[in-house]
Amino acid sequence: MEIVMENKYQNEDRYFKAKKRVEEIKGFYGNLTAYVVVNIGLLAINLATSPSYLWFFWPLFGWGIGVFIHGMKVFNYMPFLGKDWEEQKIKEFMEKEKEKEQKGNWK
Repeated sequence: MEIVMENKYQNEDRYFKAKKRVEEIKGFYGNLTAYVVVNIGLLAINLATSPSYLWFFWPLFGWGIGVFIHGMKVFNYMPFLGKDWEEQKIKEFMEKEKEKEQKGNWK
């Protein structure tokens, strides 16, 4: 009975992690779609109103940096402060808390 319950909780945990991952990927593609659509609109406005000065590059570049970083984070290519780093820090803090509790020091 205990093994069945443990498997059920492990499956639920895996399900929620997978669901969260899908939501992150979906959020990235939503951001990417908005980036493309809005910047095509800005290009059209720029060319219609002031074709001698191509200002649409500025939001394209600025927002592009954000989309690039978002993609790196979602697809776990962040060499710094990525998911692996977060998980490692969480485990480290949990171990420290466990040690404090075992010593009777709750600070």
